[in-house]
Amino acid sequence: MKTKMMTLCLVLGSWAAFAQHDHAKQGDQKKEENMVMFKDASIGKAYEHYLHLKDALVASKSDEAKNAAGELQKSLAGVTNGKMVADEAAKIVATANLDDQRKAFSGVSDMMAMLVKGGKLSMGMIYLEYCPMANGNTGASWLSNEKAIKNPYFGDKMLKCGSVKEMIH
Repeated sequence: MKTKMMTLCLVLGSWAAFAQHDHAKQGDQKKEENMVMFKDASIGKAYEHYLHLKDALVASKSDEAKNAAGELQKSLAGVTNGKMVADEAAKIVATANLDDQRKAFSGVSDMMAMLVKGGKLSMGMIYLEYCPMANGNTGASWLSNEKAIKNPYFGDKMLKCGSVKEMIH
């Protein structure tokens, strides 16, 4: 009788332990998304177009980068201090050469960082990331909603080259 009771306890204990196991595959887990919102919605819209441009350069899609830069340029029309960013974005619109677009993106990112810092986030966090090897080893920055590095200056050649230099709240 004692053996049956011990066996029953062992079986129930094992069952309870395995019932607590998370059966979701590791890749199936959704990561928490960093939602970014600005007090000035027009800066938020421009920032969305900036992210589209950055992602196009990460993916080495020059046509998409050109289109995204055009949308960024348009979205900055009514933004205070947006002209400097728009002027830099125009350099990307003017070329279909991916290397030239990436060089011009450095100026867009520098100006956009100043605009974003003055835009007062109402929610979320923006990461200012930096690659020391970009632009012929002079270095260049970019903005991202993710801490994970996805380098727009080298695409898949050196996708993870860089580090987070600043967190903008």
